[in-house]
Amino acid sequence: MPKTLPFRAPALLPANALAVNPALAADDALFCFSAATLKAKLEEFRKGFPGEVSFAVKSNPAAEILSTLAAGGLTHWDVASVKEMTAVSTVSTAPVFHYHNPVKSRREIAEAYRTYGCRRFAVDCREELAKIGDVAGGDVSVEIAVRFVLPRERTAAAHDFSTKFGAPEHICIELLKDAAARGFKPMLTFHPGSQSREPQTYVRHIEAAARIAGAAGVSLARLNVGGGFPASYPLSRPAPLAAFFTAIAEATTRTFGKGHEPRLECEPGRGLVATCMSLLCSVKLVCTDGDDIFINDGIYGGLMECMQVPELMPPYRVIRAGKVLSGPTKSWKVFGPTCDPLDVLPHRLDLPASLREDDLIEFGTLGAYGLATTTRFNGYGGHQVLAVGEVYNG
Repeated sequence: MPKTLPFRAPALLPANALAVNPALAADDALFCFSAATLKAKLEEFRKGFPGEVSFAVKSNPAAEILSTLAAGGLTHWDVASVKEMTAVSTVSTAPVFHYHNPVKSRREIAEAYRTYGCRRFAVDCREELAKIGDVAGGDVSVEIAVRFVLPRERTAAAHDFSTKFGAPEHICIELLKDAAARGFKPMLTFHPGSQSREPQTYVRHIEAAARIAGAAGVSLARLNVGGGFPASYPLSRPAPLAAFFTAIAEATTRTFGKGHEPRLECEPGRGLVATCMSLLCSVKLVCTDGDDIFINDGIYGGLMECMQVPELMPPYRVIRAGKVLSGPTKSWKVFGPTCDPLDVLPHRLDLPASLREDDLIEFGTLGAYGLATTTRFNGYGGHQVLAVGEVYNG
């Protein structure tokens, strides 16, 4: 597999968005990226989480992100497609892939297995397990991660993953037995939902994992507690990551018994990369007869998640001539650059009343699902990634 050089930031970085040349963001919004922030968050996970840490590539597949993580020593990657394996393989010397998308075509399974050496596949139904058996039958090195789901008690996450993936406990019991009978290594995995707010959510799932394994008569070598680890947003302030790590470790020992705990894994996306990128936009038009402004990015670009989940609206600030613009504010309706009437933020923003054309608006905490979900609708979306010393997070 071809390799590329690791991402290396220029020797002289702009300290932050205040030091960025405004002309760079005039036509196309750009992402400011801090490798130092990402490295620090990676260390927080590696030192705090009681097990192996992987990265959910779907949250941000930018070369700068993947390369920085690989250079920081990350070797395990949670992938949802073969194309993500291709991207990782350009920067990681010996990547270990966890193919945790529970739905894969036979061609994708075969390519992952034969071309990329993938030996971990997730399933949540017997048909998917049968497909993997057809491709890798008899290979005792293959791990089958049975993905379970629990009834949703209440809103505990910004994105509810239970509506699409995961099998109920009684089916998972049979899937574990089937995987073991085929000679594969059975394990369990779950996802508590993106931006999970409470450590207790993980505890409830770990307790279920112990029940499922016990009923199946299977000794789990590994338990993957998924992603879902939160970042902090103005409208979503979760417990610190350390509280999640402690709750996970204590629940695993209590439910499986000391000395009998499965090896733990996690696959953070948002919790790992959210704070390492901000989005720098330029004001294209201020309608002084009303309260509408148009900026050069929107829901078809780096602000897509704001439209889907308003509670994940990022922090923001206005920059003019290298300084944060202050003064009296007013409520503005913010439109993106496309010709689609849907391209408008779901909430008005309180911005300076003196706002004018070519001012910059920096949206913080957009390292997760900002760059990853941009489109080229109407020809927009050509986002440059600019290395800076630190990024704004409110």
